[in-house]
Amino acid sequence: MPDALARARASELDLVEVAPNADPPVARLLDYGKLRYLSSKKERETRKSQKSNELKEVRFRPNIGVHDFDAKLRKVRQFIGNGDKVKLTVRFRGREAVHQEHGLTLLKRVADELKDDIRLEHAPAMEGRAMSMVLIPSPAVATRAERNDNSTATATE
Repeated sequence: MPDALARARASELDLVEVAPNADPPVARLLDYGKLRYLSSKKERETRKSQKSNELKEVRFRPNIGVHDFDAKLRKVRQFIGNGDKVKLTVRFRGREAVHQEHGLTLLKRVADELKDDIRLEHAPAMEGRAMSMVLIPSPAVATRAERNDNSTATATE
């Protein structure tokens, strides 16, 4: 081991122990700073190629207007089209909480409108004064979104 250390100092490299439990211990001469740089570069590259599944949230009110509903539905469609999970939340204020069936019918209406593009991950459930459910893209929509991401990534490079 002292001979290897002397050799590392002479060549201005680092002595890195690869297998300390082996008999005899295995060490390697290399530039440790360069190794760390290359490994962090590889890690960044793999992180860049990963698609993070974001959870987007769209909030509704129980007595929402027709056009407001349509606008929020368009937003949900856009999120699903991008391959993101969507959490739909209906917030109840005051005495609205007595009529939870309005929130349930609203969430079911959204699910019916998007039934070809989505799968239900969590059914509608009350969480405090809000009712929510989580939708995920159907496999066909998810692969289409992934293909679109890959085509835009290659176009920008």
